[in-house]
This record gives sequence, structure tokens and C-alpha cells, in this order.
Amino acid sequence: MLGYRWGMRYWSRLRRYGRLAAVVHAALLVRAAPAALPPSAPAALPTPTSTPTPGKLVWAFGDSLTEGYGLPPAQGFTVQLQAALRRAAIDASVRNGGVSGDTTRQGLARLRWGLRGLPRAPDLVIVEFGANDMLRGLPPEQAERNLDAILTELGRRHLRVLLTGMRASPNLGGDYRQRFDAMYPALARRHRVDFYPFFYDGVVARPGLIQADGLHPNARGVAIIVDRMLPAAKAALARPVKN
Repeated sequence: MLGYRWGMRYWSRLRRYGRLAAVVHAALLVRAAPAALPPSAPAALPTPTSTPTPGKLVWAFGDSLTEGYGLPPAQGFTVQLQAALRRAAIDASVRNGGVSGDTTRQGLARLRWGLRGLPRAPDLVIVEFGANDMLRGLPPEQAERNLDAILTELGRRHLRVLLTGMRASPNLGGDYRQRFDAMYPALARRHRVDFYPFFYDGVVARPGLIQADGLHPNARGVAIIVDRMLPAAKAALARPVKN
């Protein structure tokens, strides 16, 4: 979704129905989730595996956008990204760490047990959160604190990170948009991680790339997202590991 706007259908709904629509569409964007996911009671604990993972291990840690909401497994973000990396002669396996409905708070709550479920430390973590915080009208400062804690923990583990940005709905007002949109580049600078400015780049305002809910990318939309993000993922994988 290019620039500072999402799909035209989404924004027209927001303008018509007001702020309540943002809360309603949060459930559509990422399957309605509980207000908080306690770290002691995750919805489904990952199953650790002792099977070695050859090549690079990439963990796509996010919400429905990395989970592949509404798509057959073979058409989701992680599968398409893995195929794109391999076509680029990078031996990589991409693990899905997306949970529909997750806010930044819920992502933070499951970060450590999610990492424990991987066969080994990932070579790259793609961090994709914030859409649900925005759609629920949660304070950008709260989302920023949660993302800051996520990036701090990943940095403590000396892991490469690619932070992906999101853009706020115009319906939430100019001040909210400015605060929300600005937190992603600020976090990337603060933690010195690779940054991809907008997850939906190339898909916004193109109905043929969006599912029937008017929100989630279809398989063609995911292919464009992956194609545009691929150079950033390759560059992040090539960075020296932080000491």
C-alpha cells in the first residue's frame, strides 16, 4: 500500500463510518483477538524441533500479514519469501511467527517463547507489528515502547533484524498519523537495524491485489510485497552479526 494511504476501499469505509470502523476493521484485519495475550498463557506454544535447519534461518515475526491470513499455506508471505530468496541463490528457510490479531503488546508477550520454538537462533528476524494498535486507536507511544522492547531483546541476543513499517489511517487525524508513522524510522535509527518503510508498498489502491475483505493482500499482492521487500531482506542477511 503505497505512500501514506492504504486501499481505497478501506479508507472509504473509515471516512463513512468514523473511528468505530477502525475498531471493527481491526477484527477483519487480523481475526479478532483478545485484548491481551498473557505471556504465561499463549494461544499455542511453538513446538521446538531438533531437526537442523540448513542455510539461513529467517523468522517472520508479526501478525496476520506474516501469518498469511485468508490464503492457502503455499501462497502466504513466508512461503513466497522463502521461494524468492532461493531464486536469488540464498539458501534460506523462512519460519512463520505471525499470529492474527496480535498487537505490539501481544507480540512482545510471546517473543521469548517464540524464539525458543525455533530450531536455532535465526539469522534474521523480520519484525512486522503495529497495524492492530493503529486500527484500535491505541497510543503510538505505547506501540513504540513495545516495539522498542522487542528490538532491545533481539539486540541483546545479537540477532539481525529487518523492521517493517506501517502507516496510520487518515481517519485518526494528522497528529496521530505523524506520531505513528514517525516511530518506525526512529526505532530503526535507535537500534541500528535494517528498515523497510512500508509493508504494503505496491499494493495500496489496487483492488486486484486485495482479498474480498478489502484489507488483506491476496496471493498476487503478497508476491508484490515480497518482490519489493526482497532487496532489504537480502541486505539485512548480508550484514555482520552485532557483537
